[in-house]
Amino acid sequence: MQFHTYAIAMPTRFRGIDRREGMLVEGSAGWAEFSPFLDYDARESAPWLAAALDSAEREWPAPLRTRVAVNCTVPAVDPEHAYRIVSRSGCRTAKVKVAERGQTLADDIARVEAVRDALGPGGHVRVDANGGWSVDEAVAAIAALTAAANGLEYVEQPCAAVEELAMVRRRIDVPIAADESIRRAEDPLRVVELEAADIAVLKVAPLGGVHACLRIAEQIGLPVVVSSAVETSIGLAAGLALAAALPELPYACGLATTSLLDGDVVADALAPVDGFLPVGRQVLDPGAYAAVAADGQTDARWQARLSAVRAVLA
Repeated sequence: MQFHTYAIAMPTRFRGIDRREGMLVEGSAGWAEFSPFLDYDARESAPWLAAALDSAEREWPAPLRTRVAVNCTVPAVDPEHAYRIVSRSGCRTAKVKVAERGQTLADDIARVEAVRDALGPGGHVRVDANGGWSVDEAVAAIAALTAAANGLEYVEQPCAAVEELAMVRRRIDVPIAADESIRRAEDPLRVVELEAADIAVLKVAPLGGVHACLRIAEQIGLPVVVSSAVETSIGLAAGLALAAALPELPYACGLATTSLLDGDVVADALAPVDGFLPVGRQVLDPGAYAAVAADGQTDARWQARLSAVRAVLA
C-alpha cells in the first residue's frame, strides 16, 4: 500500500500548530488517512495507523442516517473573528475553545458572548478547555461562561485528570464531556467507573478506527459526540461513518473542521449545509492533492514515522 504525504497550512493557529500534516492511503475498501500529531510518538500513533488500515481495508458499518448534524469550531480568536466564524458556518451549535495559554478568562467570556450573539437565543454553545483548568478554576470559569452564553450545552474536558473531572462534575450543573480522558487514557472506561462525565467524545483515529469506536461506545454507555482530529475530508468521512452507525446521536458532532485547513485533498471539501454533513466515502482528487502534497523532506520524515509505527503494530 502506497502512502501519500500532505502538508496543509492552517489560516488560524489551532492546537498549537499552523500546519497540518499526514498521509493518505487507498485500500480495497477506499481511501483512508493516517495523521497523528507530530508530538505523538510511535506507540501513541499506533491506533491512528490501525484506524487508517481498518478504513482502507474494511467496509464501514451500515449507516442509520444519511447526514449528521455538526457544530462549528471556534478557535481561541478575538470576539469579532469568533462572530464571523459562527455567522458563516450555517451551524446551530458552536464549540468554543477556552483556557488557551496566554489568554485570560475575560478573553474567553468575550469570545463566548460573541458566539452567543452570532447564534442567537436558539443555538447551542459548548466550550472545550482541553484540560487547561484546575478543579477550582474550572468551577469558577464554568459559572462565568454559563452566564456569558446564557446557558452552556456542555463543557468538554475542563481538567486533565479523570479524577478532577469527577470532582468538577459534582460541583456544577453543566454536563461534562470527556475527550482526552478517553482517547489518551490506558482505560477509557475509567470515566464511567468514577462517574466523571455525562458525554463521551470519541475520535476515530486515536481510538483505532470506526469499528473499535463502536465497541467503546457500547461499553461506555454514555451519549456520544463524534469529533475530528483536524483531518482532511478523507479522515472526516470515517468520523461521519461512526456517527451514522451509532444507534442514538443526541448531540451535534464536531466534524465540521475543514474550515481550519487552507486546502484539502478532495474535489469538494466537506462543509456543512444547514448544519449537516453528508455520510459517505471521500475520494482523493489528484489535482487537489497536488496543491498540498508534501515536499521531499516532509515526506521522508513521514515515511520514517510510518515505518516506526508499523513496527509497533507488528
